[in-house]
Amino acid sequence: MKKLFYSQKIAPYVFVLPFVLTVVFFWVFPIGNGILLSFQDVLKDEWVGLGNYKRLLSDKIFLKAVYNSAKYMVGTLILLIPFPMLFATLLNSKLMKKPGLFKSIYFIPALTSVVVAGTIFRLMFGEMETSLANQVIGIFGFGPIKWLKGEWTGYFALLLLACWRWTGVNILYFLAGLQSISTDIYEAASIDGASKWQQFIKISFPLLRPTTVYVLTISIYAGLSMFTESYMLWKGNNSPQNIGLTIVGYLYRQGIEKRAMGYACAVGLVLLVIVMIVNLIQLKATGTFDKEER
Repeated sequence: MKKLFYSQKIAPYVFVLPFVLTVVFFWVFPIGNGILLSFQDVLKDEWVGLGNYKRLLSDKIFLKAVYNSAKYMVGTLILLIPFPMLFATLLNSKLMKKPGLFKSIYFIPALTSVVVAGTIFRLMFGEMETSLANQVIGIFGFGPIKWLKGEWTGYFALLLLACWRWTGVNILYFLAGLQSISTDIYEAASIDGASKWQQFIKISFPLLRPTTVYVLTISIYAGLSMFTESYMLWKGNNSPQNIGLTIVGYLYRQGIEKRAMGYACAVGLVLLVIVMIVNLIQLKATGTFDKEER
């Protein structure tokens, strides 16, 4: 038995076993069970085949949730990739004094509970004249707005919450990527007469490609699977005309609130497929697969 535990052939499998068990019990088994449930009506204990998926195609509320999630994802990609990259470049420059202080300040929002953050933003964008957002626009002569009852004003509040929470995290990602680039490359470019902007475009941006692809991948997933921010901002899962309803929010509504687990599983699997397709497209578009082939 002692020889068995100290065997060099068996040792790698022993070290890999915890990971394999974790994947099987917390990923493979739940997905497999979810696939089976998606073909059933759990409440009636009936096998409905593709009935749940056919229902999804004609479900206007589900399509609204998909639209909301896609719109949120696009907005976060536009704001939470280029701006953190620029901020990280500034923090990495020699002109920035006390960069450690700014890193800490930028990262503090990520440490704040999303429940607390969502509650604070809900109060900020309240309907009363005394709410912070209405006081700000009041300075410019505008009247109070019902921010969270309008589709685009609510979308603005949600994006602002996302930017406040995740800008600092993405800055740290890009900062780590920038610090992995040798300073000799920048010194050589400076000697050749390249400006700071040219160094960013010709050196930093291309060499940050792996970091950018990673941030893009996790941002797509986070955007499409967002739930808690919307739930807290609208103080529940029932926003006016479903303007804040996301795919995960609709899954929660069907599975937890209405207990239609079969239909909820179908929603979850559709979300999984959408996330995989979008990420595969962006990985192909960024040349990630081509690089691996070479």
